[in-house]
Amino acid sequence: MFRALRRAAGVVVLLTACTRGTTPSAVPAEPASAGTSARANAAAVPARSALPPPAGPIRARPSPCLPGEPYAAPAAIAEAADAELFRGAPARALSCSEEAIRLSPRLVPALAARAAALTALGRLDDARTAFARALAVDPDDPATLLGAAELYVRRLGSSRDALEAGLEYALRGVRAAQLRRDPALGTRLELVAGMAENDLGRSHLALPHLDRAVAGRAGDPDAVYERGVALFELCRFPEAQRAFERALALAPDDPWALHQLGLLAERRGEEGRAGELAARARELAPEEFRPELPVDAAAFQAEVQAAIAALPEADRRALRQVPVEIADLPDASDLLEASPPLSPSILGLFRGPSEDEPCTGADGPTCRSIVVYRKNLLRFARDRRELSEQVRVTLLHELGHLRGETEDELRDRGLE
Repeated sequence: MFRALRRAAGVVVLLTACTRGTTPSAVPAEPASAGTSARANAAAVPARSALPPPAGPIRARPSPCLPGEPYAAPAAIAEAADAELFRGAPARALSCSEEAIRLSPRLVPALAARAAALTALGRLDDARTAFARALAVDPDDPATLLGAAELYVRRLGSSRDALEAGLEYALRGVRAAQLRRDPALGTRLELVAGMAENDLGRSHLALPHLDRAVAGRAGDPDAVYERGVALFELCRFPEAQRAFERALALAPDDPWALHQLGLLAERRGEEGRAGELAARARELAPEEFRPELPVDAAAFQAEVQAAIAALPEADRRALRQVPVEIADLPDASDLLEASPPLSPSILGLFRGPSEDEPCTGADGPTCRSIVVYRKNLLRFARDRRELSEQVRVTLLHELGHLRGETEDELRDRGLE
């Protein structure tokens, strides 16, 4: 029934890592029989080929991870890799973890530390393969599952597949942490599970995870903020206000908490306060929060009319029977009509039954209508060209609901 504004990140494609192979020994050729060429005979013998050498520049020989301990155990070297990660030295952590892996190729803490170091270095393709290797050795190691979940949700979360994969890693990690009686690790995994559910548009499923995360990590601004997001998406606005205020007290320069508080102020009609908070968020994170497009109500109305005029005849004919309204923001009563509630960030809404269903008295005097939301669309679009496209897509999305299509069906058609 709606199109929602979601946060996005970059898309990364999985590559397969290669290792250097040994040169195969020569295989003596059989003498060629009469009527058979030597070329044909040679082709009948399957050849073994060495894997290509790793891509990238040749690196200098690394110094020992623990130079004062020439015979350090692999586990101690893996612990040193973790310490380097904590210190903010991912390149050194990578070198240490690789040293430990050379000594013990199936040592899971070393494999996980290497994957985490690759993630921190932005080598996300390599990190995916490294986490897969670690989880192939121990599929239920909670620390490795946490690293994999964070990679997929925090760094690769632009696609539903990445988010769903990260969610599964997090849920499996929660169970593993419970079995190993590690509540601190469990609450970190609950946070990532909640983040994934929020970004998948399922905040009603995110909230229980985030309640548990905050209970175990009350001083973690990320956990408090993410719980506020779930409450906002569920239209529990007073509780969301308190959560974002708490997140801002824990991290006073968090632009996302400022942004969300600005959205809440806007919903209360406090335009001045909303503008101050939005400006502060833009100042702190200009790449994340662009100024709203300067399109007033009259210009936006013209944009919608132009989008309708450009639709195919069948769509224009359908819209003649369904009024298209414009509102600045969704009304809470519309959002709360659904269970769970619709997101306050929706770009459009179709009200009423599909065209194949009869109207009833409960539908009111206007049985069916479409609403597009000016402020949400202006925040979503980066320029006028994108605004025109998003208005068009929003209308097509809501027309899909008129014709009985579900959210999943519309997503499959590229109309999410």
